[in-house]
Amino acid sequence: MCVGGVQLRAAPAGRAADGKNVGSRRSSPRNRAGNASAVDVFLNVPYDRDFEDLLLAYTAGLTSLGLFPRATLEIAGGERRLDRTFELIQRCRYSLHDLSRVEVDGKVGATPRFNMPFELGLAVAWQRAQPKQHTWFVFEAKPHRIEKSLSDLSGTDVYIHRGRPSGVFSELTNAFVRTQRQPSVDQMKLVFYGLREGLRKLMRNAGTKSTFKARVFDDLRVLARALSERHMDSR
Repeated sequence: MCVGGVQLRAAPAGRAADGKNVGSRRSSPRNRAGNASAVDVFLNVPYDRDFEDLLLAYTAGLTSLGLFPRATLEIAGGERRLDRTFELIQRCRYSLHDLSRVEVDGKVGATPRFNMPFELGLAVAWQRAQPKQHTWFVFEAKPHRIEKSLSDLSGTDVYIHRGRPSGVFSELTNAFVRTQRQPSVDQMKLVFYGLREGLRKLMRNAGTKSTFKARVFDDLRVLARALSERHMDSR
């Protein structure tokens, strides 16, 4: 399938863009010691239309860094979601938690969203149990708001993206300073633009109008890898 001038194909099993192990499209094997994959990043973000551009930004930025985004979108229906979510976190070397949606939703019977802070709690517990196997990061749109919304995180470095894709790229390069692959923010933007251009075709091929579906997310990761390899090679 060709999207945005890129011929999509599943990445070869066991290889990442920078030569690290990540496995094929939906899975990344653990290393020989049985620890979490060194490049998998659990992505804890809201699943709604208004967050679409930021999901694309996280996918573009992480992939450009040679990392492999994972999300609960991959969890099959019918399985106990809590168990599978925690298992997915355990399989990832990193987790990234976007807590920018702390307000109540606009629907009748408005309620706050607890999934993101709850999954952050799972990651914190796992990191406390296995400190050498997991590192978590918190992202937010507004400075200092987390001091009120989740005061237990006082003293934690929070990465502020201000609700913009460019902010996501900048903060990702700050969070993952130790990665072997260091793309520029401009290179991440090129991958992002390619994802945004190809998204509607990916949604049509999946027979859905939502970005937040397993197949769409899967194809976005494949497209992001192809685009990142193209733009990294053109440096």
